Amino acid sequence: MKAVIQRVSSASVTIESKIIANIHQGLLVLVGIEEPDSQEDIDWLCQKIANLRIFGDENDVMNLSVKDIDGEIIIVSQFTLQASTKKGNRPSYIKAARPEIAIPLYEKFITEMEATVGKKVQTGVFGADMKVALVNDGPVTIIMDSKK
Repeated sequence: MKAVIQRVSSASVTIESKIIANIHQGLLVLVGIEEPDSQEDIDWLCQKIANLRIFGDENDVMNLSVKDIDGEIIIVSQFTLQASTKKGNRPSYIKAARPEIAIPLYEKFITEMEATVGKKVQTGVFGADMKVALVNDGPVTIIMDSKK
């Protein structure tokens, strides 16, 4: 399971001109699921993301987590994170999990993240054509792979 975590001062997800998710200070998390992913990957990523110390403390040192600042989170499924670009110029998405596997894992990821941070998180819609807008604060962008 791969995730791109972006510290944001604001972020939103729009589908067909309607804003379905909107946050202020917090994290935008893009998640790419592959077939071998399991609850173990979900648990590890949720713990890491929720406790990642990337927010400034009183001395403006990155020492606080999204939980510490009571920040908000948007989680968006993004199969293109599993792209293979080794051959040719057209990415291959063969490693991305099929919807019948990915959707239940994505839903478990959301539930686990809510339990880990102790509050509701906002989401995109799996498989939808979404417009994701964000103001990356810092910029701070971290890539995680539960397999590495």
